[in-house]
Amino acid sequence: MEMYDLIIKDTTIIDGSGEPGFKGSIGIKEGKITLLPVDTEDRAEKIIDGKGLVTCPGFIDSHSHGDMILGTHFGSLAKINQGITTQVTGMCSYSLFPVSEKYCKTWIDNCYLTLPETGAPKEMGTFTSASNYFNYAQKLAIPENVRPLVGSGALRCAVMGDESREPTSTELMEMKALLKEAMEAGAAGMSTGLIYLPSTYELPAEITELAKIVASYGGVYTTHIRNESTKSIDAIKEAIEVARETGVRLIISHHKLQGKACWGMSKETIELMEEANEEGLDVSCDQYPYTACMSLLADCCPSKYYSEGLSGIVNYLENPITREKIHQEMMDEHTDYENYYINSGGWSGIYIASSYRLPEAANKTIQEYADETGMDSFDAYCKIMIANDGAVGAIYYTMCDEDLTRIIKYKNTAVCTDGLLKSGHDMTHPRAYASFPHAIRVFVKEKQLFSLEEMIRKMTSFTANRYYMKTKGLIKNGYDADILIFDYDKLTDKASYSEPTLLCEGFKAVIVGGKIVYENQHLTGENPGRILLMR
Repeated sequence: MEMYDLIIKDTTIIDGSGEPGFKGSIGIKEGKITLLPVDTEDRAEKIIDGKGLVTCPGFIDSHSHGDMILGTHFGSLAKINQGITTQVTGMCSYSLFPVSEKYCKTWIDNCYLTLPETGAPKEMGTFTSASNYFNYAQKLAIPENVRPLVGSGALRCAVMGDESREPTSTELMEMKALLKEAMEAGAAGMSTGLIYLPSTYELPAEITELAKIVASYGGVYTTHIRNESTKSIDAIKEAIEVARETGVRLIISHHKLQGKACWGMSKETIELMEEANEEGLDVSCDQYPYTACMSLLADCCPSKYYSEGLSGIVNYLENPITREKIHQEMMDEHTDYENYYINSGGWSGIYIASSYRLPEAANKTIQEYADETGMDSFDAYCKIMIANDGAVGAIYYTMCDEDLTRIIKYKNTAVCTDGLLKSGHDMTHPRAYASFPHAIRVFVKEKQLFSLEEMIRKMTSFTANRYYMKTKGLIKNGYDADILIFDYDKLTDKASYSEPTLLCEGFKAVIVGGKIVYENQHLTGENPGRILLMR
């Protein structure tokens, strides 16, 4: 008779493969899984009665910005409360490494780590290499696992700051050397964020040269494409061409179509990905299950005004001449940039999530704030931006249900959060706290688009495979004991746009590495989480 650390007894096991659930028990010893009969007589230090409950692998967040707040209680709670046991970080070109002494302050500003609630780690100046950052991160007490990528924006800024030009051959060699060090240290790949500073200045040739290195180490290239609106087709073609020239595995980040002018275009974007896979490439995407996105309020402005960072955009808005120029460009439907103002249908479609230094503007649309104050709407926008030095979080209502549904139904779509958090009371997007139970509620319970087994596959083994996590994503003998136990009937999300930090309901326990990290809607204080390096 075997002795285990923990046994989950007489439960419905959904193993993450997509196959039908089955009755059984699970033994956990030294952080690993053993499948047991329903009526097992084996013993354990702790036994959880799983009767009437579902047990499945821990969810894997395919696209997370949790590294910006790694080690905080609220950051871990946002993940764990929705069943996420592993997050993939370093997304949209943003990672906390590498930095250089010359441009460290610039990168801190770019990463939006300037507020008292979310200052950069005091050690950030030492993150001059991936190895240095990983040594730091491995010492943090965290309940969740982390699979880190390196951001191309960090590489670029470390070498050439925020300059809006192509790198010289010497600068490109320096960037490639930093990337090579990151891959050798265990980064799982590289991300780009081609609307963000300074990644927006990266041309295909530069990206391709970097992606060649990622491919040579068997890594992943994930990209926030250059345009998620009317030019999405061209943007996805650009990303696929990088994969074609390098052989790198490609993931289109948080795939969506923004603005009524491009609604329905998901049919073509999915066809592009399928054609690439039929050609022999390796292309997939992920999605957060909401029709509103979240980003910086600064993204309403044309990207050419980003060259001096957020503070530079504020300076332009304070200058009457450039302020009016920005206004005219923002109102022009034909301006050559991804226009978040137009895509949201105007100021009524832009909701201020966080405005720390002008709190009376938060939790309302810009139009509502303008009406309350008797201001012109654009002047209200400028006031909010200037008061906060540009560091404002905004929710943009830009998407439609048709595209949301078509994208999640695509066989090569994973679920993600794209969660952006700055504090435990942050008025953020509900995706940060609730994406995974929300997807189950909407797509399984309400729309009945999937079986629970198939939905869980998109949240577990599919993502584990995408990011080469060989012992995660399945309830299988010898696999890591990252496990969820929940009451399916009670499983639901509570977070909303007005109350985005409400916790999900229905989880009996969340287990990471064989340790119970969450029960009764509280973190237990166990911190078995690890930095999952690819080496």
